[in-house]
Amino acid sequence: MNNANPFKLDFDSYILQSEPEQQENGKLWQTAIGLQQVDGLTPSKYLYETAKRNIDGEITIEQI
Repeated sequence: MNNANPFKLDFDSYILQSEPEQQENGKLWQTAIGLQQVDGLTPSKYLYETAKRNIDGEITIEQI
């Protein structure tokens, strides 16, 4: 797991072991968070929680 992820959201497990929609959402969130980190930003706990809820299908991207 990536040490830069202090909230223990394991995107790789979603990407490897989930339904296709969850895999796609996991990849998108992993990329978005990675881009923030490249810019020197630290993603918040709220962002990780929101990403997990979206990947799990609890909320849509429109709700986010």
